[in-house]
Order: sequence, then C-alpha cells, then structure tokens
Amino acid sequence: MTALPIVLVIDDELRSQEAIARALAEDARVLTVSSADEARGVLEREAVDVILCDQRMPGMTGVEFLKHAREHWPDAVRIVISGYTDADDIIAGVNDAGIHQYIVKPWHPETLALAVRSAAELARLHRENRRLDLELRAAAPVVKGRVEAKRSAVRRTFTFDRISRAPSSPLHELVAVAQRIAAYDIPILVTGESGTGKELIARAIHYSSPRSGGAFVVENCAALPDQLLESELFGAKRGAYTGAYEDRIGLLAQADGGTVFLDEIGETSPAFQVKLLRALQEGEIRPVGASRAVTVDVRVIAATNRDLEADVRAGRFREDLYYRLSGMTLRVPALRERTMDIPLIAEHLLREAAAALGKRVDGFAPEAMAALMDYAWPGNVRELANEIYRMVALGDGARLAPETLSPRVRASKAGEARAPMPADARLRARVEALEARVLAEALARHEGNKTKVAAELGLSRVGLRAKLSRYGLESQGRGRRGPRRTGLFAVK
Repeated sequence: MTALPIVLVIDDELRSQEAIARALAEDARVLTVSSADEARGVLEREAVDVILCDQRMPGMTGVEFLKHAREHWPDAVRIVISGYTDADDIIAGVNDAGIHQYIVKPWHPETLALAVRSAAELARLHRENRRLDLELRAAAPVVKGRVEAKRSAVRRTFTFDRISRAPSSPLHELVAVAQRIAAYDIPILVTGESGTGKELIARAIHYSSPRSGGAFVVENCAALPDQLLESELFGAKRGAYTGAYEDRIGLLAQADGGTVFLDEIGETSPAFQVKLLRALQEGEIRPVGASRAVTVDVRVIAATNRDLEADVRAGRFREDLYYRLSGMTLRVPALRERTMDIPLIAEHLLREAAAALGKRVDGFAPEAMAALMDYAWPGNVRELANEIYRMVALGDGARLAPETLSPRVRASKAGEARAPMPADARLRARVEALEARVLAEALARHEGNKTKVAAELGLSRVGLRAKLSRYGLESQGRGRRGPRRTGLFAVK
C-alpha cells in the first residue's frame, strides 16, 4: 500500500488547523503547527511533501517563511492560504517563494483537497525525477558504450568495402576517388541512373569522413512541393503556414556537424534553388516564419540522374548552384556497365531477401544466374533487388530456378536485352564482364558440373574454381539438388 503524503499545516488559529486536518484526513498524513519556529522543527525531522501556510502570522508572513523553506527544503511543494487577496502578496509568493498555489479563504473542502492532491503528485514527480537523474548519471558510461557500439556497427555496415564489386569492376576507380576525398570537407555531386546506388556511395563517404559521428540525413527533393521542401530542410515556426501547429526543426539543423544527402536535386524549382544557394553560401538557414537565421555546419552531398550541365545550359538549373554543389563529381556506372558485379550483388541481395521473408534458399540455379547476367537491368540494382525478392517469394526453398524469374528477365537471351557496354569502358572491364558471362552460361548448360565446364573451357579444375570465386559464381557450380558425386562414387 502506498504511504500517504505528509502535509504540514502552519496556522496560528487552532480552529483553522483542525478544519484543514479534517478536510485532508483521507488524502494525507497531516501535521499541524502554530508558528514558523515549530514548522522548522518539523521540517528538520520529517520528509514533508506539501506545506500549507497561512499568510498572516505573527512575526513572519507566510510568503517570507515559504521563501525560507524554498532555500532549505526545496522538495516540499508550497501553498499559501489567506483571507486577504493582496496582489503584492500573490506576486511575491510566486516570484520569491515559488508557491504552487494561492488559496483564498473561505476555502471549500473539496477544492482544498484537490489542490493538496495535485501538490503531493508534483512532489512525487520531483522525487522520481531526481531518482532517475541519479540512475542516468550512474548509467551514463553504460549508455555511452552502447551508443559507441551501435555507431561503430553502422560505420562497419556502410564502409566502402561493403560495396559489392568484382576485382575488375569499374566501381573500383570510383571508390578509390571517393575514399580520397571523404576526409576533405568539400561538396560532392553524385550522378548516375536511378537505382545505381548513389545513396550507398554517399553513406560510405559520410561514415569514412571526420563527420561520421554526426547525423546523416536524407531528403528526396523530387517528392515534395517547394513550400514543404523548404519547411523540411530549413524548418518552420508554429503558425508559419496552414497546418504548422508546432515548431519544426529542419533537416539541415538536424544534420549540424554531419552530412545532408539531397537526392534528385535536379528536380528542384528555380525559386527553391535560390534559397538553397543562399543557405549554402552563408552557412545559415532561416526557418519559414522565423525572424532570425540559424547557423549550421553541414556537408552537402547531392545526387541526380539528370545531366545537370545540360540543364544549366538550358536554363533549368542555376549555374552558380551547380558549381556550389559539384566541388567533386562522381558518376556511378549503370549495372549493365558492370555485369561482372551481378553475381556478387545477387548473392548479397539473396541473403537479405531470405532473411526478410523468413525462407531458406540454397542459392541460384546456374540457368537463373545466366539469365540475371543476360538482362539489361534498366532499373539497375533497385530492379535487381525487386526481382530477387520475387524469386525468393516464389521459390520452394531449394535453389532458385529460372521459373521464378519474371517473364521479361526469363525471356532475355544472351546479347538481346543487354545494352552494349559504353565506349569508354576499359578493355579489362569488358573482358572481365564477358568472361563472367561465359562462365555463368557454361554452368547453366552443364547444370553446375564443374568437370564438364572446365573441359569445355579448357581450364583446370583449380583454375576454374579460382575464376568462379573471383566472380562470385562458386555457389552456381554446386549442381542441382540430389546425389553429390566425388570421383566415381555418389554420396546420398
């Protein structure tokens, strides 16, 4: 059973003491005294929750005593009871004594009991808050350790090493440049088709930079009209526009000390481009409806699938903003330009899809992998991810067969759906892509039989295994489910 709160009543009239004690008998343990000196003695001995003090007492007013009590027993919630409504007394009580409530005589028993219950609850919350403060101080090292552990885990998740790519992938050159510039606080413009992984590159840059301890916030500039985009980035004051019911902290302020990623920057209007340029030039933002600007320190990484230089020439994008954003430009190649990466990316996405859908999948059948490598992937990695989720959902828990592919991918033939590799692709990248595709197709023809694949391609088994490992095709060379052959014997 919860102990009743302790209420100290200070009143020089005995009948007033008795009346207050009767009114509060059910809600509190009531202690009564007739003077300030007696009250001090009680407060020294008891953990009083609420002090009810008469204003007009001999030698000292109630406000004067409660001011003294505030200094020596601040946890007790203070209430003044008075038959006088002097405005100066009320103001002094609020400012000097920090009183919780000023009750005027004659008081009603229910009103008095309600006021005391409210004051006792406030005292309880004060004690609970103090206890939690102590616990938080004691737990601070533990909480700090957990935060650091999670931050380290995030850094490991978004390192450049976690970007799936084959040894000869054109991504290597991009990653090498990104790693060199990550440490320098310059704006970066990431270009490339939709779905190529521009945000992944931006996250890797952030978590490899001195700003990795700060926030990484993302805004898709094409998803919102100007007014909402301005509110999202710069913030807004309450009442600045219809629906602004409270102050909003903008993403640029949230990213202070960190990085903001502005995706689809090429879709913004000229009017918004002017406001963004001013914020980037001055390092200040003005929330919508605010009278003062706020200083922010952020690194901006912008991304677009448009040709911004052409948009600048056509007058669709401000030239000064373009040069402000493109301190360094990184182009992410399309998936059809790095087909040697498809097996590695597909295996990674397969693990994610199987975990998300709660299914066990043994891998891709060689024919399925060959079809994945033959397809052009106009939607790039995002389209590949959707395809693999579909395959896992339709699969029966074994290796994913070609039948689980969508019709457009399954119908593609070698060289038909795939767009030609760009003319500026390195010779080694072209050769590696062709070699990976030849290996996948050979595995499909021979149903994963490595001996037959090696014989067809004129490779030793050791050489074949090395190439399969290099291109992430090892799991494709394990054959179909069923007897596994070692030498002349079948192992059931």
